[in-house]
Amino acid sequence: MSLSVALQMDPIEAVSIDADSTFRIGLEAEARGHRLFQYTVDRLVFDEGRVLATGRPVTLRREKGNHVTFGDWAEVDMADFDVVWLRQDPPFDMGYVTSTHLLDRIHHETLVVNDPFWVRNSPEKLMVLDFPDLTPPTMIARDVAAIRRFRARHGDIIVKPLYGNGGAGVFHLRPEDPNLSSLLETFAGINREPMIAQKYLPAVVKGDKRIILVDGEPVGAINRVPAAGEARSNMHVGGRPEKVGLTEREREICNVIGPVLHEKGLIFTGIDVIDGWLTEINVTSPTGIQELERFDGVNAAALIWEAIEGRLAAR
Repeated sequence: MSLSVALQMDPIEAVSIDADSTFRIGLEAEARGHRLFQYTVDRLVFDEGRVLATGRPVTLRREKGNHVTFGDWAEVDMADFDVVWLRQDPPFDMGYVTSTHLLDRIHHETLVVNDPFWVRNSPEKLMVLDFPDLTPPTMIARDVAAIRRFRARHGDIIVKPLYGNGGAGVFHLRPEDPNLSSLLETFAGINREPMIAQKYLPAVVKGDKRIILVDGEPVGAINRVPAAGEARSNMHVGGRPEKVGLTEREREICNVIGPVLHEKGLIFTGIDVIDGWLTEINVTSPTGIQELERFDGVNAAALIWEAIEGRLAAR
């Protein structure tokens, strides 16, 4: 089948063609005969009952410096597409949440990936709370005294913004670190959101594993190793991807959460596991499929499209 596909994403002309997952998904779509249209979330509009967007048709190629050709600008009705990809990067703020509400209004006609209702209701760092037996000790709080008590119980902790991404604002605080209050005051001055604190897992120096799941099934993993002197393993901040397999414990984690992801229409997800502990479930704009393909030859983009085409056929 030839599908009309809209990509709601950050500007496609600026992506890294060797790392960006949306770019790889787009290439695979074209290889399967699908047609692409790209727009940014600021061009999404609700107008008297219709959800519209202004963007351009695109043709992609793996050619650095010349990876996209644009067609003419056009305003389109989003309900006319077969598939809409919800793929702009976080932060998961009210602008992001609003886009899920708008896309909800076409989801009965158009398949939105991932399901906007469950993207909205499954933030990366909150969905893990549904699986306490799989996660390290975790606290969600804004109160400094509460987080101090949490650190007193667990010693080394990680503190990070609840709705951040890419490793931004992640701090490793040891028991003797005097900066906890100052750090929380700084965050409180920026927004009113609570923080997430988790027990520090020393094994993170050996890597933070990103496991890719397609429609709830694990298809492979990459290990992200922090740079020397760095507490964060995100590739955005210098983490080094490595080839890696899945342990029995990690397969157990996937067996527990996979059916939940499938039921919620979260077709492309990436979970983060450190030393056998689930730390995040990424549903907004997960990455890692290009690295997985280079290391293991797993074409996750093709598996994703097979899942999408299967869901469309079932409709």
